[in-house]
Amino acid sequence: MLESHEFSSETHTAAQVVKALDLQPLDQEGGYFRRTAESGLWVKQVESTAEATRAYSVIYALFTPDAFSALHRLTTDEIWCWHAGDSLESLRLYPDGHGEWVLLGSHLAMGSRLQDVVAAGVWQGTKLVAGGRWALVSCIMAPEFRWEDFELGDRAELAQTYPNWRDAIANVTRANPPAGER
Repeated sequence: MLESHEFSSETHTAAQVVKALDLQPLDQEGGYFRRTAESGLWVKQVESTAEATRAYSVIYALFTPDAFSALHRLTTDEIWCWHAGDSLESLRLYPDGHGEWVLLGSHLAMGSRLQDVVAAGVWQGTKLVAGGRWALVSCIMAPEFRWEDFELGDRAELAQTYPNWRDAIANVTRANPPAGER
């Protein structure tokens, strides 16, 4: 249990937050997570042969220096909402070949965002800023997250496609990504 009413990376360790929120390791992507909500409404996407899915899902996600969100892309938009801890840097690589870093956190004067939308089909990889201990976010997907809508990025392939972002790609991919079971 958390010993203080204040909730920050100055007062609590990542392990304390993981335990308090009952988070589990997030296969393939990295970090820790727990699904916290899902819609009771089922929807079928137009132009899709897939089965109907829940209208949305929400997770808590926690990242540490060693447990970052590896570059991946999704077939639907994802909304990130920063809650506590240190700031995050999120690399975005777009289908047209350009890229950018987005800062998530509470330092609004420095350009941080409290929430941000990653469009479907955009590669995204997120890590703590230098010196950060942990960060807690929520991620919302509509329709819900499904593993078949997730693609883990390959370091070599992405570096070839986005050569100007080679070093950044190396910082948010793993040399030997886990095969993982879904």
